[in-house]
Amino acid sequence: MMNDDKNYIQLIYRLIVTVLLFAFLTIIWPYISSVVTMLIFAFLFTTILLPLVDQLDSRIKSRGISIVVVTISLITTIIIFLKSFASGMLGQAREFSKQIGTKGYDDNLNSLSIKLESYLDKFINIPDIDSSNFVSKINGMVGEIIQNLMSLAGAIGGFIFTSVMVLIFTIILLSNYHEFKKSIVQFIPNKYFEMGLRVIFNIERQVSKYLQGQLLAASSVALMSFIGLSILNIIGANLTLVIFIAIIAGLANLIPLVGPFAGMLPAILVAVMNNIGSDQALNHQILSTIPSPFYIFDIIIMFLIVQQIDNNIVTPILIGESVGLHPLIVMISLLIGGTLIGPIGMLLAVPAAGILKVVGVEIMFLKRNAHLL
Repeated sequence: MMNDDKNYIQLIYRLIVTVLLFAFLTIIWPYISSVVTMLIFAFLFTTILLPLVDQLDSRIKSRGISIVVVTISLITTIIIFLKSFASGMLGQAREFSKQIGTKGYDDNLNSLSIKLESYLDKFINIPDIDSSNFVSKINGMVGEIIQNLMSLAGAIGGFIFTSVMVLIFTIILLSNYHEFKKSIVQFIPNKYFEMGLRVIFNIERQVSKYLQGQLLAASSVALMSFIGLSILNIIGANLTLVIFIAIIAGLANLIPLVGPFAGMLPAILVAVMNNIGSDQALNHQILSTIPSPFYIFDIIIMFLIVQQIDNNIVTPILIGESVGLHPLIVMISLLIGGTLIGPIGMLLAVPAAGILKVVGVEIMFLKRNAHLL
């Protein structure tokens, strides 16, 4: 009887502590979320770069130089890619800017307004569009877009600051990762030492396999985007920078809720800039029925298909297999993580589920063999 009362008291105590801890985290989360996000990304980058640093360190016997070489190589690769893509887009923009204000450009926009009015009138009742003012309205919208883009300067500054902090945290973790792990091991009681080492090893393996699965999923999105854009080129979309756009879509797939859609905007911009002035592109229709001027809706549909294939087939299978979880569990984890925390929750949902699986397996093993300890 005394033991039962003691167990109830312990259960109530644990529930109270859990509720208080959850309430505390809920209150302070808005203040620490940015720092926690930085640390999470730093840990993920550390997991990716650690094998390279360890391998180089074993050869040149200098941890610091190894970290510098790997970090500079990564940053250089990113800068070269972004510079090449930006250079290509600026070249497209220069060619496009030469057409703005020309008769062909204005005529094309006027034709587009008339066609949009005629197509929309078939489905919904809309007020008459004054095609003579359409060009001026478009130019006004362009001005507003430019102003909005200028307002993004602060957001870009924040992104740069976050990136620098993530880089600093990553370098610190790469420098002291093994020492940090040793300090954790020292706190494991001798009674559970072997189990603790096994848990740490399995958690590291789960995170590593999760990242490998994510990279495979990103590669599949890049490949599907490249194939889709190439098919659109075959039917006359006249898209350039296809490889760059596909790579951006694949890399963005690592960010929840962004995925292939990140490649959609540059693809649409390139399509419009390359096809403005072309009557064939202006009059293009999907399956000869659905109007898709400048192949805009073709691009949107293509990326929607890629996104659906990735979300419902590729990611659940690849990520599920990498962390040893059923695809249904992966999808449920993503939904729960996204509902609770948003995009960051979706990013952490699958590795968190994998870690819970590791800990749960060890707890079950401990309960079954408690009489042997």
